[in-house]
Amino acid sequence: MKKALVLLAPGFEEIEVVTVIDLLRRAGIEVTVAGTVDGPVTGRSHIRMFADISLDAVSGCPFDVLVLPGGQPGTRNLGRDPRVKQLLSDAFEQEGYIAAICAAPSILSAYGYLKGKKATSHPSVRSELKDVDYFEAQVVVDGRWVTSRAPGTAMAFAFKLIELLLGPEKVDEVNQGVMAKL
Repeated sequence: MKKALVLLAPGFEEIEVVTVIDLLRRAGIEVTVAGTVDGPVTGRSHIRMFADISLDAVSGCPFDVLVLPGGQPGTRNLGRDPRVKQLLSDAFEQEGYIAAICAAPSILSAYGYLKGKKATSHPSVRSELKDVDYFEAQVVVDGRWVTSRAPGTAMAFAFKLIELLLGPEKVDEVNQGVMAKL
């Protein structure tokens, strides 16, 4: 079974988190949600969610994809957390996919992972993506790096992750139930 790790920090973008978790689970991917804080985590629109585990508990655990949702101040909170930097380093070494949506690609750029890569982001952080071949597509894939633009592209982002992990047939299967315009 494929495994995904979704990070949850205060100020996360709810649409991006819930959409990704829901669609990946519908596809049969084991999704673990790891929180940067104990207890409920409040999103940018004041919706509270509970993480499955603490970020401390996932150190060294292999995942097929690590997902960084956007939102503010969620992205800043993820970017300031040294555990996130370590998880990114671990995921890079394990050669899994690393996916970021909305403002979160700015974290990948700040750590140098997107240098020379194709990527996209929310327009508000475009200037923070240094030395990147920038595209305004809904989802951009460059090797193991998957980036997306905003809450409005969350379904396309999630379906791209499903396609990368399980193939286009699984995308079609999941989409029979949700009927997204792909």
